[in-house]
Amino acid sequence: MNIVFWILQVLVALAFLAAGAMKTFSPISTLSKNMSWTAQTPAVLVRLIGICEILGGLGLILPPMFHILPWLTIAAAIGLAIIMVGAVIFHIARKEIPNVTPSAVLLILAILIIVGRIAIVPFTA
Repeated sequence: MNIVFWILQVLVALAFLAAGAMKTFSPISTLSKNMSWTAQTPAVLVRLIGICEILGGLGLILPPMFHILPWLTIAAAIGLAIIMVGAVIFHIARKEIPNVTPSAVLLILAILIIVGRIAIVPFTA
């Protein structure tokens, strides 16, 4: 079961690293072609979300990989879940229903990591 959670963590981390890198490093004009909300959102907020997604993605993998404060993985998953709750609410409020699904899926996966690493397969010291 530990392997299943590692695979889940890696896949979710890759998704957040990719999305975060896009939001952090791509010009807003390029982002707005595929993510219309970025054109109407302050650029600093788009960049902040991207940085948080990158840090969260790294937090899912690096602490347990190097056996340094593996509880940070749970903290990272909680942070990413909070971001995704915000994303779901944001997209529903803007009536961008197709954008709700990816955010909701990532939210569910982040919650699964939280529950899994607390109750099902906790990291050993």
